[in-house]
Amino acid sequence: MSRLSPTVLEFLASGPLAHVVTLGPAGDPHVTLAWVGVEDGEVVIGTLSDQRKLQNLRNDPRIALSFEVGGQIHAGLPSYLVLRGRARVTEGGAPELLQRLAETYIGPGVTFPPMPNPPAGYVTRVTVEKVSGMGDWD
Repeated sequence: MSRLSPTVLEFLASGPLAHVVTLGPAGDPHVTLAWVGVEDGEVVIGTLSDQRKLQNLRNDPRIALSFEVGGQIHAGLPSYLVLRGRARVTEGGAPELLQRLAETYIGPGVTFPPMPNPPAGYVTRVTVEKVSGMGDWD
């Protein structure tokens, strides 16, 4: 298990969109975008409905999250972050997590999900095993 450095934690708290890569039944990559947060050293993603990425993770827990950082490191190369690890999908808690993340991703005072009595949904918890990319992520 890789411990997330203060630099990675600070970046994730800034609200970057994650490119979430899971593997389908035949090994085919599936890519989506997601809001992410950090709880107890794990990266967390809230999902209201049972989506393909969750089905994929139940069959194969391997996951990769990539982020565009902005700016350049050297020689014109863009800065980016990649987190790889294993995920587990738990039932419930998605509306509360999404409300907390909405404060960062949409803005203060917003109500999200924008519906009365949202479903309990799912929270994906990612144990990061490897941190890579172009940038100071140590």
